Amino acid sequence: MENCQIQQQTKLDITKSEEAPSSYGGVSLTPVRRLNRQPQKTKAITIIGRLAAGWMILTTCLLATPVLAQQRSKNTLSYSEFLEKLESDQITKVEIDETTNKANVVLKGQSQDDAPSEVLLFEQDQNLIPKIRAKNIDFSTKTSIDHSTTVGILLNLLIIMVLLSGLIMILRRSANTSGQAMNFGRSKAKFQMEAKTNIQFDDVAGIEEAKEELQEVVTFLKEPEKFTAIGAKIPRGVLLVGPPGTGKTLLAKAISGEAGVPFFSISGSEFVEMFVGVGASRVRDLFKKAKENAPCLVFIDEIDAVGRQRGTGIGGGNDEREQTLNQLLTEMDGFEGNSGIIVIAATNRPDVLDKALLRPGRFDRQVIVDYPDLQGRLGILEVHARGKKIAPEVSLEAIARRTPGFSGADLANLLNEAAILTARRHKQAVTMLEVNDAVDRIVAGMEGVPLVDSKSKRLIAYHEVGHAIVATMVSGHDPVEKVTLIPRGGAGGLTWFTPDEEMGLESKSKILAKITATLGGRAAEEEVFGVDEVTQGASQDIQAVTSFARQMVTKFGMSDLGALALEGQDQPVFLGGDSSSRNEYSEEVAAQIDIRIRNIAFDCLNKARNIISENRLAIDRIVDLLIERETIDGKEFRELLAKFSPVYGSGQKADQMRSLLRKN
Repeated sequence: MENCQIQQQTKLDITKSEEAPSSYGGVSLTPVRRLNRQPQKTKAITIIGRLAAGWMILTTCLLATPVLAQQRSKNTLSYSEFLEKLESDQITKVEIDETTNKANVVLKGQSQDDAPSEVLLFEQDQNLIPKIRAKNIDFSTKTSIDHSTTVGILLNLLIIMVLLSGLIMILRRSANTSGQAMNFGRSKAKFQMEAKTNIQFDDVAGIEEAKEELQEVVTFLKEPEKFTAIGAKIPRGVLLVGPPGTGKTLLAKAISGEAGVPFFSISGSEFVEMFVGVGASRVRDLFKKAKENAPCLVFIDEIDAVGRQRGTGIGGGNDEREQTLNQLLTEMDGFEGNSGIIVIAATNRPDVLDKALLRPGRFDRQVIVDYPDLQGRLGILEVHARGKKIAPEVSLEAIARRTPGFSGADLANLLNEAAILTARRHKQAVTMLEVNDAVDRIVAGMEGVPLVDSKSKRLIAYHEVGHAIVATMVSGHDPVEKVTLIPRGGAGGLTWFTPDEEMGLESKSKILAKITATLGGRAAEEEVFGVDEVTQGASQDIQAVTSFARQMVTKFGMSDLGALALEGQDQPVFLGGDSSSRNEYSEEVAAQIDIRIRNIAFDCLNKARNIISENRLAIDRIVDLLIERETIDGKEFRELLAKFSPVYGSGQKADQMRSLLRKN
């Protein structure tokens, strides 16, 4: 009883240990693993034992099957029947097999074609043979080969082989598990003795300033004595900062290709694991390998996954991530120096990085990789157009002018989409039509089914033409690229604009011009169909107007409230920001802000309605043409507006006269 109680108590303790949740700490995790591994091995051995027992039962059945089949056969006689027929002289021939202890009996009246009957004899019957001889029956004996023993031995050997195979599989799985546990803290960085990226600085375009900064890194690696001779120290790290798709990873590949030194590449997320201490161990292992291959490059992509500020957020930070960051800080600039190792990291979130990571001695240089300008976009298009068949009439400069704000990845995707459309349309080379369709698809989405001629289509036409006319009539707005009624994405129609100059600082007049043009669609609906017939089609326009107006009042200081920043930057909670929204002004000031925002929106809407009413004839003519053609480009739109609108025509003549006077 005591032994039973002890065993039951042990089972209960093990069950409790298995059901207890595993801790993230390194102490409580180990016993849980040991308790979990033992039942798995026992269960595997139990399964193998059951399979062996089942196989032995199956073997016995297979060996016994011939005997049973013989007993059920029609040509089989029982021993008592054999003796009766022997006494009644109905047997003519008996042949006994001494190996199987069976007799083949031929009965009287049995033809030669019939098979003899079989009789299973008793081993202890010594009077059988004299009885047969006394009857003067043809009697003989023979010895046959017994295969049952051989079959039994082979089946038993097969069972042994199956058992050994199962044990080998269990041992190998255990060895792999223990090997993975031993390699758990090793770095997963991809190592190349000579980086075979096939990318040089000539393959990187549009970010010339960043290339010049990083050219020095290549010189540091190739000719370090040139700087150490005069006492200069080689920088420890370079941080590439920029929006997604601007070419940060491409620059790191180009540096490794130019320098020709060993290259380690890893992502910041590969350091962090759920087990405490693993990330720090991987950092140590990474820098240990880097020291053995110095001088070398270590590239950490998306370093914000491991380099975020410590101790931030509600309830503190992640202990594992913070330990990994501490180890990274120590390895980059700690008690022991890392000579000849340059760490290049990339991120698009520099605001979340820990301050200790950005100080001199760790990441000495921060290289801004921003969106390319016009010349940069042209260079990127030239690089990505090398392997594509492009028609001679395609102007890469025109494409670059139409794509402000596009990153290098966006431009590469643009030419790729144009090539896909060309192949789909069974053309031999990419034309400007495919390029324009690719731009529309990337910016606005997939092309939808055109609307049939109905009231809804006419309302959308007035809405889009209202945008275009107001944007053309107000000063300071970007020119119209085209107006279309072909649905894309969630929009029933679109009005495209092409900026004359690069995106940069915007004046108050330009922001007001944007607000007025954005409200041009709603103004056209109110002027043509009436206030009661307006639709929800301008909902996104109204949201954009409200956002612009609020920023003018609360952030840009473009109202009579003064140059005050009434609303600061929204700080995320994980950076230590307050989770509750807090206004930085009184309720009276909030009311004044609402009044200014409403006044800006109302004034711009009234201005847009006045422009629509003054050009009503031009709007009606252009809407009829737009419904018929479904798309009107910017040049034709301005010609139609000058033809049907006396206000725009006189303004154009005045602009031409002023430009001529300036030249003279």
